[in-house]
Amino acid sequence: MDALLTPPASPTAQNSSPHPRRWAALAVLAVAQFMVVLDSSIVNIALPDIGTGLHMSAPSLSWVVTAYVLTFGGLLMLGGRIADLRGRRSTFLTGLVGFATASAVAGFASSAGMLIAARAVQGSAAALMSPAALSLVTTLFAGSERPKALGVWGAVAGSGGAAGVLLGGVLTGTLGWPAIFFVNLPVAAVVAAGALRYVPRSSGTGGRVDLPGAATLTAGLGLIVYGLSQSHDSGFGSSLVLSALGLGAVLLAAFVATERAVAQPLVPLRIFRLRTVTSANAVMAAVGATTVGLFFFLSLYLQRVLHYTPLKAGLSQLPLALTITAAAWLAPRLAARTGVKTVLVTGPLLLTAGLGWFSTASVHGTYAGDVLGPALLVGAGLGLSFVSINVTAAAKVAPSDAGLAGGLINTTQQVGGAIGLALLSAIATSRTATAGPTLASVNSGYQAAFLTAAAIAAAAALLAGLIAPRTSPRTSLPAPGSPTGRTR
Repeated sequence: MDALLTPPASPTAQNSSPHPRRWAALAVLAVAQFMVVLDSSIVNIALPDIGTGLHMSAPSLSWVVTAYVLTFGGLLMLGGRIADLRGRRSTFLTGLVGFATASAVAGFASSAGMLIAARAVQGSAAALMSPAALSLVTTLFAGSERPKALGVWGAVAGSGGAAGVLLGGVLTGTLGWPAIFFVNLPVAAVVAAGALRYVPRSSGTGGRVDLPGAATLTAGLGLIVYGLSQSHDSGFGSSLVLSALGLGAVLLAAFVATERAVAQPLVPLRIFRLRTVTSANAVMAAVGATTVGLFFFLSLYLQRVLHYTPLKAGLSQLPLALTITAAAWLAPRLAARTGVKTVLVTGPLLLTAGLGWFSTASVHGTYAGDVLGPALLVGAGLGLSFVSINVTAAAKVAPSDAGLAGGLINTTQQVGGAIGLALLSAIATSRTATAGPTLASVNSGYQAAFLTAAAIAAAAALLAGLIAPRTSPRTSLPAPGSPTGRTR
């Protein structure tokens, strides 16, 4: 249920007359985005059952989540670019077919490798679907209708997180974990039929796709995540880990060099000249690093330590999801009174407090004493953080770069989550291995992960206080219910 900050599309010329079926098209596209958001949150509740069914260790289990968020985040900018160049509806339908196919493979997976590969394809397909769908929404609606359409988009997408928590518990508890993937198939079929009927064709602008940039970025990030994930077995100083991290760093350096050299870069580096953009992405990387790990380890703690059923675990996380939504709704009002930077610092501080509280959860913990209180703090911190980060990122950006800034902040969130989960999993596994294979040692590993996440959140608050400039809420805050104020 990590938060989804839907990027605004690049400005495009509007049709002189509105499309007659635009509201039906919006419904179809919003359902597709709901499915993408749902698939990220629904899997967390099923993780213990997946681990048991496929005999997966804790480190390999983390890749069920990592494979999705890494490919989604790493290829998101490329997906948006392909949609602009090759046509939005065709890109959307290509991603939809890929997503449905990968979902079927994931549901039938008989091994860890098969499931992880399917999740990687799901993430790649989602990176095509999501920006193409939002680009279609922004080109179908103009004038006073556009904020209304984006409000509907954000509300539907944001509800996917809470729905995923509950639906994941219901499906896993009644039909088994494969059902969380099979549920995508009928939804995808309905979306495909609706898209062919209601979504208008669109031609691309033509031009080159920055494939070298996309390849070096995704491969570099993947190697860094792999290196971190292997550190629990080999140690941070091992040749395997150092080689993976070193090669990943080289590829990221090659990505920067590529972006400087090509005429149409995937990520124009000039955007980082804006202090608002740089500071917002730095804070988002840290907050994102805590978020994916938070829901991963919370689901494991509830089911493996407190022995909750999947349905009970899903229901127990609903207060957290609802608090995120409430805090995101409240954030613009707080910023109008205190300033955006104050909210930007307060969010990570609340997140730090909640994660620190989670790190004290015991083997004999209770929901009221060990889960509910920190969940409310974490939910408030995430809701305030995501809105204020997005506001800061967009504050000084020219209209022509709005899509770039929005896509970049979303990419940073997903990639930060992948790297953070790899690091937290390595720390948890190392602590458990040191203490021995007992329930107490497993819980000790979870505690270490939560405490490390709290330290990362504290670093986010420090970054926000030191490097983020003050921005005016009057000129940069999204309206309540807009995509930039919604979470999953």
